[in-house]
Amino acid sequence: MSGLSMFFAQNAATDTTEEFIVSPRFKDEKGEPVAWKLRSMTEDENQECRKAATRKIKGKNGVYTPDIDANDYMARLMTASVVYPDLKNAELQRSYGVMGAESLLRKMLLPGEFASLGEQVQKLNGFNQDMNELVDDVKN
Repeated sequence: MSGLSMFFAQNAATDTTEEFIVSPRFKDEKGEPVAWKLRSMTEDENQECRKAATRKIKGKNGVYTPDIDANDYMARLMTASVVYPDLKNAELQRSYGVMGAESLLRKMLLPGEFASLGEQVQKLNGFNQDMNELVDDVKN
C-alpha cells in the first residue's frame, strides 16, 4: 500500500468482537459457563453514550455546565458493547423486573462481575492502552 491508502475505510479493521465469560453463574445445558459476546464501537457511538450520560447543572448566575455521570456513562458503554445476551430484549428485562438495558445489566450482575465486564469493554475499545506502550510498540 502506498501513500494514504492504508487509511482508507476499506483497509481499516472493522468492529472487533470477542467472547468473555462475565460470570460462572450463567450456565448452558451442560453446566458450562456461557460466554457473552462483546464488540468494539466507533467514537461516534462513544460520543452518543457520553452525551446520554451528560446532564446540565445550573450553577452561579444561572449558567449551566455539563456534568457527566461516570456510572451512567460506563453502563451505557457496556450495554452498547454487549451483543449477546440481547440486553434490549423485553422478555429478559421482564424476567429481572426491570426496564432498560442499563437497569438490566445492573440487576443481572454482581458488583465484581459488573466491574470485570466494564474492564473488558474498556480494553476492547482501546481505553487500556497507555501512550508510552503504543510508542514502544511502534518502535519495535
